[in-house]
Amino acid sequence: MTDIVVVFHSGYGHTQRVAQSVADGADAPLLQIDADGNLPSGGWELLAAADAIIMGSPTYMGGVSWQFKKFADASSKVWFVQGWRGKLFAGFTNSSGMNGDKDATLTYLWHFASQHGGLWVPLGIPPSHDKAARRDSLNYVGGYAGLLTTSPTDASPAEMAKGDLETAFAFGEEVARVAALRR
Repeated sequence: MTDIVVVFHSGYGHTQRVAQSVADGADAPLLQIDADGNLPSGGWELLAAADAIIMGSPTYMGGVSWQFKKFADASSKVWFVQGWRGKLFAGFTNSSGMNGDKDATLTYLWHFASQHGGLWVPLGIPPSHDKAARRDSLNYVGGYAGLLTTSPTDASPAEMAKGDLETAFAFGEEVARVAALRR
């Protein structure tokens, strides 16, 4: 059994719904960063024990939420002792625009993982890019480095695209597959 943790912040529930689909695919627990940017009790220990850490944040103004950034900054104690060196990392983000500068958020997550000496797992799912592709197709948003999902500003989390959630589940499965190869 490989231990995977999905650590994330969600401002309006969309990123939480994506995180749940990723966690379901990876058979992993969720570790939610709260509205004040803090982990729940035992959160740091859960991350220390994990073989893989899947990170998620909404894209706000071209980057991670301030709550996720506070968590990242608090990890400097772990960084100082290289506590996450060699772990697998992966990332996902959600924003309202189809592009929405999500690449900047994934790049931030990748840099964060790299600073910790982690190994990055990409999405591993080709995009749906032919004429038959529809919004509910797998990887319709077209990510490679990580999972990208889109939620219109006037859509509730319950209205998220089925294809995004199915891609999130498959992404969780992919991270679990890669993690199992390391055992």
